[in-house]
Amino acid sequence: MQAKLSVKELLLNSLEQTPEFMLPELLDFLQFLKMKHIQHNLEISILSESALGKDWLKPEEDEAWQDL
Repeated sequence: MQAKLSVKELLLNSLEQTPEFMLPELLDFLQFLKMKHIQHNLEISILSESALGKDWLKPEEDEAWQDL
């Protein structure tokens, strides 16, 4: 019985079989996906900042963190 390959292993196997002329486009796409993920996480952080800021500005929060 053969072990199931991980997604990374499948991707690496597929990459090994990819013609050289396609590799720059694959690299561009991978970098695009990574940047898209980073940008999405940044947007979520920025959007949540104003909502969380309301709690951060409460006197109870100042009191809770004053000893640090």
